[in-house]
Amino acid sequence: MPKASEIKKNAAVEYNGKTYIVHDIERSVPQGRAGGSLYRMRMYEVSTGYKVDETFKDSDMLNLADLVRRPVMFSYEDGDEYVFLDSEDYTPYNLNKSTIADEVPFITDSVTGIQVILVNEAPVALDMPSSVELVITETDPSIKGASATSRTKPATLSTGLVIQVPEYIATGEKIKINIEERRFISRA
Repeated sequence: MPKASEIKKNAAVEYNGKTYIVHDIERSVPQGRAGGSLYRMRMYEVSTGYKVDETFKDSDMLNLADLVRRPVMFSYEDGDEYVFLDSEDYTPYNLNKSTIADEVPFITDSVTGIQVILVNEAPVALDMPSSVELVITETDPSIKGASATSRTKPATLSTGLVIQVPEYIATGEKIKINIEERRFISRA
């Protein structure tokens, strides 16, 4: 049984007799308290998708639910459903676009390292790699000699996501992006 401070994003926890997936965690340290940190977790119930916001002390103990992670690859989009195929046995897993809204801007056919999270054999979330490589489809022209400065410009990627990139990056280049922070890391 891990403490609340040890719970990570996309973990499955049992709380009040139900299974939840943790989508977001905010840590705060209240002033004037002798205690430790507080962890506010946004969780979604696996079976209904019902959202719950709960706050836990760092020492609160939580039960982890049984979950399975399977390596998958993106196959196709069917209306509001994204279909992923298991990399080993080609089992299709359908996930609603609203369930994986944070991950959608990083999903392409070429992205590897995606895992689907299964609870009771049902797909409930995606676990993305820490970084992905995407192609820039539109940005201002590159400026020669701009590598010495830290100025940035907006760039539209192949998935429609807009991020800030250094001025020396040009349209058509493949870049590496940190998914968690949604920021440029390097050229691919």
